Amino acid sequence: MKTQNYSNHRRHNFMYNYVTFFIVVLLFVSSLYYTYHAHVEGISLRPPLFLLLISFVLLVYFFSAWSFAVKAQDRAIRAEENLRHFVLTGRLLDNRLSIHQITALRFASDEEFPALAVKAIEDDMKPENIKKAIKNWRPDYYRI
Repeated sequence: MKTQNYSNHRRHNFMYNYVTFFIVVLLFVSSLYYTYHAHVEGISLRPPLFLLLISFVLLVYFFSAWSFAVKAQDRAIRAEENLRHFVLTGRLLDNRLSIHQITALRFASDEEFPALAVKAIEDDMKPENIKKAIKNWRPDYYRI
């Protein structure tokens, strides 16, 4: 596996993020067209409206499933980084750190993690700036 760093740390599941998304959007747009076409021609709207409803539900489900997975990963990362900070300093992470800051801090090595956590609070650093400030990158190969 390639060594992870700031420039290559983002990962995507090709089948989910691209193929499935494309298919669901295509189904939704096609069902809109089918519903419009049925309305213009004066044929029964029951099948196209049913297809439109199903495609809309799939679209909502697609985004909900992604959101739920990210939130679950965020909670796990918060717990892991809280434990890591406690082991290194004897204190839990400051509760002023946002979940986005904590997920960015997970890439910091043990040597720079406590100081960077304090700097992130004091300077109100954005997650991207936290990642750019990391000198010794600690890879995370599990998050998608």
